[in-house]
Amino acid sequence: MSDARPGNTPRSRTTPRRLLTVLAAATALATSACSGVAHPGAAGAAAYQLTPTTPPAAGGIDSFTWSLFAEPTSIDYAYSFDFPPNQILANVCESLLRWNPDLTTSPGLAASYSNPTPTTWVYRIRSGVHFHDGTVLTADDVVASLRRNLDPAVAGDWAYPFRNVQSIDKTGPMEVTVTLKTPDSTFNKYLAASPGTVESAATLAKDGKDYGNPADGVNCTGPFAFSSWTPGQSLVLKRFDDYWDPALKAKSAQVKFVFLSDPTTRVNAFRTGEVDGGWMVPPDAYGQLRDSPAGTLYFGQNTTVADEVVNDLKGPLGDARVRQALLMAIDRKGIVKAGAGGVGDVADSLVTANNWNGAPGSAAADALKALPAYPYDPAKAKALARQAGVSGQKVVIATSPLDSQTAIITQAVAQAATDIGLKPQIDTISADKYTALFTDPAARQGVNLFLTFWYTSITDPLDMYGSLQTGAFSNYGNWSDPAFDAAVDQAVGAYDPAAHAAATAQAQQIAMTQLPWLPLYTEPVSVFLGKRITGVQPSIAYLYYPWAAAIGARG
Repeated sequence: MSDARPGNTPRSRTTPRRLLTVLAAATALATSACSGVAHPGAAGAAAYQLTPTTPPAAGGIDSFTWSLFAEPTSIDYAYSFDFPPNQILANVCESLLRWNPDLTTSPGLAASYSNPTPTTWVYRIRSGVHFHDGTVLTADDVVASLRRNLDPAVAGDWAYPFRNVQSIDKTGPMEVTVTLKTPDSTFNKYLAASPGTVESAATLAKDGKDYGNPADGVNCTGPFAFSSWTPGQSLVLKRFDDYWDPALKAKSAQVKFVFLSDPTTRVNAFRTGEVDGGWMVPPDAYGQLRDSPAGTLYFGQNTTVADEVVNDLKGPLGDARVRQALLMAIDRKGIVKAGAGGVGDVADSLVTANNWNGAPGSAAADALKALPAYPYDPAKAKALARQAGVSGQKVVIATSPLDSQTAIITQAVAQAATDIGLKPQIDTISADKYTALFTDPAARQGVNLFLTFWYTSITDPLDMYGSLQTGAFSNYGNWSDPAFDAAVDQAVGAYDPAAHAAATAQAQQIAMTQLPWLPLYTEPVSVFLGKRITGVQPSIAYLYYPWAAAIGARG
């Protein structure tokens, strides 16, 4: 995330560094080690295969190295809202609940929980859990950790999930009760991600504003403990031998994260064995790593959708018909083929099918069937745009020189704009200015469209659609629809799965008709494992689940 952290409901998921690397989640791969769902390519061949797990480790290992595309600015959970810090903290700190690789939720540091009233959540804290300094987890630690998300002095990046929280209190020796201002069906789900992180209250008090920095690190309960951080080079974790969960005791004595910002350097490190693995493989290396004896490339479940954010609803894109025409004129299949190595699918909505896991019966399928379709049809798109009064108006498309995929997407969107009678202007800006698009309204002035890769941190479409409510921080174009707002509010307040799904489907229907953002395509998570290691479960849950604990020696 950018260092510019608003103190009110931040929702941006994308920085230029993330944009660069999330585009790397693609290649054509089918190996004997993979078993999972095959996704056909454009010509009917298997372009990629989702793999729920890799071969289990044959035994322990002294250490392994892992690449990060950027160095975190902090590993304070309150400010961990991007790939580098989250994939580290997922192995060091734990939350009250656990988001599993199959995108289900289960108990974590809370041994159990209940929802006795629509505005009350009660958490029974697991006993016998030790922090890395040897002290024992208590309800006081949970209260102190969760309350930081409400503290305006902290101004954390996870204020949004706590927007409906009235109080967080210790109500028993090992019990914490969260009282809500209004029913919120998403609150408990967020406690399986960073919002539910538990740190030692004593450590938080002692470290203060230095908490999470390279000198002090963190003191949590996960299978690995913070060991050292050499700025500009690496961060080292060591195995925590007193970890409470036998199923996730670390198989490696150490993990060394190395900061390799240059994609070519990362790929060379994979090929030579200098680095044992990494998430989000650079796209230019797909073919190299697919055929490399250095290791294996895998793909897993994701909740990411590539979108063009419509930033200016007062200009030519203010008419929904123009937005619909633009989406129909974008060759999204061509983008997947040329920009994502054929690995991905044209997006039917602003969320993936995975987000609907747990919806009752045919609710998800029915919601998808009801959505308007926008097949590639430049002629029809141009006619619709003409009806809406398009006649050569200028649209500015912001981009940054990050990689070939970014350029391909930008050019495809610009071509579509031309095809429907608009005059596109591509505004290529530096990485730091591109970051500002997500945090600073002034930076977005004069921009009509910009690219984002948006993932959800819970298995619920509301994590996306709540971002588009009137006044939401990440509603960058200030889109407003009272019926949409009402549907989202109804879904948030509905604990009944059927009512929740129905209201969410209504919100999705409105969003996909009005198109405040233009969905392009979805793509899987990618991970490369060198020939020394195995055991990881490929999934977007790696941002919150202790994925490194399962990695050990390859047999």
